[in-house]
Amino acid sequence: MDWRQLWEICSAPDNVPIVGLIPLLIFYIYLAWKQAHANDQLIAQLETDPAMAKTHHRKTWPFKPGWQKEVHVWPFLLRIEFLAAIIVTIILMVWSITLNAPLEEPANPNLTMNPAKAPWYFLGLQEMLVYFDPWIAGVVMPTLIIIGLMVVPYIDTNPLGSGYYTWKQRKFSISTFLFGFVILWVAMIIIGTFIRGPGWQWFWPGQTWDHNRLIYEVNRDLPDIFGITSNLGKGIFGAIVVIGYYLLGGFVVYSLFRRYMPKDFKRMSLLQFSITVFLLLTMVALPLKMGLRLLWHIKYVWITPWFNI
Repeated sequence: MDWRQLWEICSAPDNVPIVGLIPLLIFYIYLAWKQAHANDQLIAQLETDPAMAKTHHRKTWPFKPGWQKEVHVWPFLLRIEFLAAIIVTIILMVWSITLNAPLEEPANPNLTMNPAKAPWYFLGLQEMLVYFDPWIAGVVMPTLIIIGLMVVPYIDTNPLGSGYYTWKQRKFSISTFLFGFVILWVAMIIIGTFIRGPGWQWFWPGQTWDHNRLIYEVNRDLPDIFGITSNLGKGIFGAIVVIGYYLLGGFVVYSLFRRYMPKDFKRMSLLQFSITVFLLLTMVALPLKMGLRLLWHIKYVWITPWFNI
């Protein structure tokens, strides 16, 4: 196994930000989780002590020793921000001196890069092109991300967790965010950076990126497995599968909401709940489609003359 090549990939100027992203992501998730756990313990204590609840807030930080350092802007916050600005400036200077800028020669149509990769912040979209039509991966999915972020204040009816970290009072929201950000975005960037090699083929860490490697895999559509050959039959079958996925998934989400989040469910209108279910099932559909392609080489589920899913 060629671990030297893995080091070359990690140390490439283009990939250094992603290498730094991984430990920072782990650290800040841990920090938020630690503070949420502390707040949850305080909330549980306040619920059992009405006298204490009258004089205390549900946040732990302002009431620990030295709490004034957490709430006073001058001089505590500004001093920290000034030191942070100096440290970041030093890091950027050292970074710019030790690593060359990832600039390359002008594009040459006679010499195409292999693998040809987008900037790291677009690698998630490039990875989705493997599993979806370009208009879905490049237009529909990003549009749904933007729309989903815009409707969050409308569909989030839980009034708790405003101004403080908590897990027990925001389980659904935090889980959905972590799934969408870490699994559907950061993981896709990591796959596109470290896993996808020449020809956009799948190379596990440590495997040599062989430019002459050939993979004899035959992709097929889901209707082909059931012996459906006509275009009309494929369109009808795919529509039944996709609509059935949303109907069955909607029933499962409905049951889970009724059982585990009854208060949130009662606060939601039918429109709010329908939007939540649609966005949630669309998020889950991405790893499901990835699994179908990577494990069973199923390219499309729904085939029509106008689009393929």
